[in-house]
Amino acid sequence: MYQHSGSVARQTAGSATGLLDPGTPDTEAILYQRCTWCGTAMYHRLLCPVCRGSDLRTERSEGTGTVRHSTVVHRNTPAARNVSLIEMAEGFVLRGRVMGPPIGIHSGDRVRLSTAKDPVRGEPVFQLVDETYRAWT
Repeated sequence: MYQHSGSVARQTAGSATGLLDPGTPDTEAILYQRCTWCGTAMYHRLLCPVCRGSDLRTERSEGTGTVRHSTVVHRNTPAARNVSLIEMAEGFVLRGRVMGPPIGIHSGDRVRLSTAKDPVRGEPVFQLVDETYRAWT
């Protein structure tokens, strides 16, 4: 069960698997599951996609990853925004947004977690690690 306090979902006692963890007041983190049977890392699953095991333990992501795919969305928003699939260092993939010009986010870009939950869309927000936005050519 989650209690919503401000813009961050807080995990309460008795919750089996949290997805977003506020961590300390200075940092936020993404919680993911790892199958205790085969070791597969996954995000927001009830069963392991590899062995179908249900014994999943919750772990905290270090917050770094690589953009696998990014697309620009113009629908339901006043300005264009990107939606990206991020492969986290632990091996699971999740959908989120990367800060910066939407056209400047490319597959292979390294990113790190900026905030675990965007206050508007409720999805993780990442920033480029190298902070060098490519010039539009």
